[in-house]
Amino acid sequence: MNRYTLFLGCTIPVRAQNYEASTRKVAELLGLELIHVPDFTCCGYPMASLDQHTAEVMAARNLALAERQGAELCTICTACTGVLTETARVLAADEAHRAEINRSLEKVGLHYNGTVTVRHFARILYEDVGLDAIAAKVVKPLHGIRIAPHYGCHYLKPSEIYEGFDSAENPHTLDDLINVTGAESVHYKDRNRCCGGALLAVDENIALSIAHEKLDDLRNERADAIGLICPFCSVMYESNQKKIEQTFQTEYNLPVLYLPQILGLAMGLDERTLGLNMNRVRPRDLLQKIGIGG
Repeated sequence: MNRYTLFLGCTIPVRAQNYEASTRKVAELLGLELIHVPDFTCCGYPMASLDQHTAEVMAARNLALAERQGAELCTICTACTGVLTETARVLAADEAHRAEINRSLEKVGLHYNGTVTVRHFARILYEDVGLDAIAAKVVKPLHGIRIAPHYGCHYLKPSEIYEGFDSAENPHTLDDLINVTGAESVHYKDRNRCCGGALLAVDENIALSIAHEKLDDLRNERADAIGLICPFCSVMYESNQKKIEQTFQTEYNLPVLYLPQILGLAMGLDERTLGLNMNRVRPRDLLQKIGIGG
């Protein structure tokens, strides 16, 4: 059994418990052990634009805790993935810089040797489990369901830190993971565009406008749902969907599913196990299409 330390970050335990629950159940079905580390804290992302050293120390603290477990770090937030991956690469390559960071870590009784690899759960599924093994677990194919993948900004960018795992300009890995369930991945206009979440605290109107344009595209493409791998993107497309509808005098009622929820449905897991009862936009029509009833 492959072992990974599961890093949840700050947003998922508070706003996306359905993402964590579905991730754990899908991992279990696929024979992946996800180790719980209760002392994990913020990845450092919020501090990066204010104090780079502090951000790196915050990231390195989590890397040091993962290193103690002797296992790779598995993330399910793409912002956390980017920060932890970049910090891990810098500290592995620069011994002097690592020594500087360790002087700060020593104050909390930690030391980092630079050995931890960081990968998003979606990448682990693609590389370590593989499409064939996932297909073998599909017992309820999602035939007739059209799901639009949203890659977001941090899953593949900056491309140099992800070792050419997938093309940042023409990505396919999430499409492949959706298609293996029997669903159809939807290609749509501007699918690589940001969700708008980065601007939400700066200019809400612009942020909502960006998400509104993509939701319009997905309605035009007759998507049954949008598939996500980042809780911040869910804030825009799900938590703010009603506000977008009110602001732009329109209606979407577009379900927002996390990738493990999509996989779990195809693997025969029930709604409550996958946390679908916690989804703000209930996927009733989608569930009825696949014979679950919703």
